[in-house]
Amino acid sequence: MRYPEPLKKRGTVGFAAPSFGAAVEPYRSAFKNALKFFEAEGYSVQLGPNCFAGEGTGISNLPSMCGKELTDIYCSSENGAVISVGGGELMCEILDHIDFEKVRNSPAKWFMGYSDNTNFTFLLNTLCDTASIYGPCAPAFGMEPLHPALSDAFSLITGKRSKVKNYEKWERESLKGPENPLEPFNCTEDFAPVFYDEKGRKTGKVSFEGRMIGGCVDCLINICGTKFDMVSKFCEKYKDDGIVWFLESCDLNTVSFRRAMWQLKHAGWFKYVRGFIFGRPYLIDDCSIGLSWEDAVFEHIKDLGVPCVRDADLGHLPPMMPVISGSFAKIRCETSSPSSECDGSAAKPSVRIEYIKR
Repeated sequence: MRYPEPLKKRGTVGFAAPSFGAAVEPYRSAFKNALKFFEAEGYSVQLGPNCFAGEGTGISNLPSMCGKELTDIYCSSENGAVISVGGGELMCEILDHIDFEKVRNSPAKWFMGYSDNTNFTFLLNTLCDTASIYGPCAPAFGMEPLHPALSDAFSLITGKRSKVKNYEKWERESLKGPENPLEPFNCTEDFAPVFYDEKGRKTGKVSFEGRMIGGCVDCLINICGTKFDMVSKFCEKYKDDGIVWFLESCDLNTVSFRRAMWQLKHAGWFKYVRGFIFGRPYLIDDCSIGLSWEDAVFEHIKDLGVPCVRDADLGHLPPMMPVISGSFAKIRCETSSPSSECDGSAAKPSVRIEYIKR
């Protein structure tokens, strides 16, 4: 696995819009404020031509122009890391226009984004054997004040951090909008993950390790079975490490997610799996045809005999722990901390991930 060098102080951060651009509010103002944040931190910025564009369908511009922008800025010697301007809907359509051979032969650098950006964070791992960061898109850095999740994500890019952990509360309903584009996360809900052991039983503590890959399932099922699907080859290469899948969803309801898990399993993607980390689904309150999220998640993986974490800080209901996709990682989870056991305070669940270069 190729690990990028940390972004140097006073280096340059590149920005591209392979999915939506910051063409409308609140994203335009948030992205402009994010640029001020990076410059105030001592970094220069490099903007791709589509960063503020809104000419495409589900993406910032024509697929050919988005693919060229992403290839050019990732392979550019003028920046030391690239952050996506946004998620979106149809980034899959630019894949034919990304020069993956050029990306593979260019020096590795950090690319960060989530949601629709799975189309690149995931393929950097499986096609280019290059680590990436599944984390916040650029406009999030424009919030005031900055949430610790954003600081953690940038600390991975700059090499100041190799471990992350959950946050105490999460946002069910955002207060951000066109009139208040810099609004911080509205974290009102207690972090409440659920842990399962190798037999599918709920437990208070679980740990596992392996090579982490994954992203937004909405995107992964589109990649599955296409010419871009090299997952089986990737898993064979890293079978001695084992694979830890981190998965979350945006538009999928419980039925769609269950179908997706069936598809990925039968495509052989879960071979050599050592564990799963499932983020909070964006449609967290959905219960289509009476199907719970627990049933949607576990029906097609319960026979794999591996531990799982559900409702982790990952995905579309922030904050999210930034994930070094492609990295070997050690995951440690428990429902109570040592301090709570000693002083009798309320138990606070924790999910901790340590990323290891290998």
